[in-house]
Amino acid sequence: MEGKYRILILGLLLDGIGMLSLALPGLGEFLDLLWAPVAGWFMTRLYPGREGKIAGVVAFLEELLPGLDIIPSFTLMWVYTFLLRRKKSTGT
Repeated sequence: MEGKYRILILGLLLDGIGMLSLALPGLGEFLDLLWAPVAGWFMTRLYPGREGKIAGVVAFLEELLPGLDIIPSFTLMWVYTFLLRRKKSTGT
């Protein structure tokens, strides 16, 4: 399996973990406090450089702020990195 698809599968898994708190009312908000820094750290490891740092901050805030857990930040970053940015840089 190609590296970018491994990142996609890991990102889907991490997005799923982030959304688990929605299934646990009350306890989920506490778990988000623990998960937010972990999600930010993972994002910076999956996507190095300036864009990864920005995405890490976004992932951290998305997990920390109530009601935003539904946003699949890892998947969106994968789409940006491997689909949108690639098209933009090649001019197609």
